Amino acid sequence: MSLIEMRGIERMYVMGDNYVHALRGVDLEIDKGASIAIMGTSGSGKSTLMNIMGCLDQPTRGSYMLGGHDVSRLSRAALAEIRGKMIGFVFQSFNLLSRTSALENVEMPLMYQGVPGGQRRKRALEALERVGLADRADHHSSQLSGGQQQRVAIARALVGNAPIIMADEPTGNLDTKTSYEVMAILQKLGDQGITIVLVTHETDIAAHARRVITLRDGLIVDDKTQDPVRTAA
Repeated sequence: MSLIEMRGIERMYVMGDNYVHALRGVDLEIDKGASIAIMGTSGSGKSTLMNIMGCLDQPTRGSYMLGGHDVSRLSRAALAEIRGKMIGFVFQSFNLLSRTSALENVEMPLMYQGVPGGQRRKRALEALERVGLADRADHHSSQLSGGQQQRVAIARALVGNAPIIMADEPTGNLDTKTSYEVMAILQKLGDQGITIVLVTHETDIAAHARRVITLRDGLIVDDKTQDPVRTAA
């Protein structure tokens, strides 16, 4: 059974008197441990697909099975619960609290889950260790470089032990060298069995994935496998 299975996914928005079809019938399967890059120009539907896949939005039509459960029509509360268990998010803008330490930023998802303080700290330190930032645990976000901030964001995505990391343009605010370092970390996590789903418009970043899916006008127009570029962390 696939970890992610989408059938006939459509997403339509009402814009004034007009209907905008962001997705027009997407079929997609992703296995556990896969490394996927989703590409497409602005308006292709890639961000909409990521939002539905990440349980941040729901399709207008179609079915979405996540981990064997149909999440197509769940309530917002139920979607939030399954997000917390199944998916860790990494964003282009890091989304860290600037006056809060790296450790506290990583702990935050566990606070919402009601995890006790001592256990939160232990798991957050372990997550920072996995991205090579345990020695920066007490630094505020504003004291870290862009690459270090993105590592903290990855650690925050890891701390809940979710089987999937979804990264939306995670290298968009980074220089080339730092971008490759971040991709090396994501590849290492993929080697450990975590499913990586990456949205990017950069072909050199997509080259780090084992599978590249291209969207155009709300449809998948290309789906290929490749030997990924490997970069040392």
